[in-house]
Amino acid sequence: MNIHKTAIIDKKAQLAEDVQIGPNTTIGPDVKIGQGNVIGPNCVIEGWTTLGKNNKVFTGAVVGSPPQDLKFREEKTEVIIGDNNTIREYITINPGTAQGESTRIGNNNLLMAYTHIAHNCLISNNVVIANAGTLAGHVTVEDNAIVGGLGAMHQFVRVGKYSIVGGCSKLIKDAPPFSMVDGHPARVYGLNVIGLRRAGFSAETRALIKKAFKIIFRSGLRISHAVDKVKHDLELTPEISYLCKFIEKSERGLSRSSK
Repeated sequence: MNIHKTAIIDKKAQLAEDVQIGPNTTIGPDVKIGQGNVIGPNCVIEGWTTLGKNNKVFTGAVVGSPPQDLKFREEKTEVIIGDNNTIREYITINPGTAQGESTRIGNNNLLMAYTHIAHNCLISNNVVIANAGTLAGHVTVEDNAIVGGLGAMHQFVRVGKYSIVGGCSKLIKDAPPFSMVDGHPARVYGLNVIGLRRAGFSAETRALIKKAFKIIFRSGLRISHAVDKVKHDLELTPEISYLCKFIEKSERGLSRSSK
């Protein structure tokens, strides 16, 4: 273990043998830190917080501090972070609000400087949130999504897989999977073609998703009717089935087309 002499580590904290902790960092009694984690200087990791393996936490990050929620009653709530995440400078990550609830971050995510992850959020895998991205409570960001810098996510909003949210966007409704959304409020500008191509989606799959987008966002049909038409007219590949299910489960509604 490589712990700087000025770090303050509670005796009850559970740290793997190879953890590195920088100067002036504070680790609370209920924290668990797994193998290969590197915690930078001036960080605070407190509350019931668990870090998996090989995460890098940079200067000034605050993880596990009480949620910024008036409903919080000092109950046991958690932050659970997976493996291979990069948590950059001055990020704040809050735990869940009520007893037994949690904020969860998966694996291989890049959270850039000054990002805020509020209570009860769920960040999946391979997500990028650029500088000062701000997630309100209960936000879900699914696999391989990208949130641009200074983007603000309303409570309970979902960002679908392989979507990209433009910088400085105000997202008050769900961002559909595979989409590009941007604006105040954010609207759908089309298919995230470059992202899908980079992720290895075939030309046939991209073309099929594009057809689904035309029905959903350009046909003039109500969303529920458009989804029914997609199911009737197009092959129900895993991607199309997932897109339809995402829309059907939307509680806040869907970001609509820019045109």
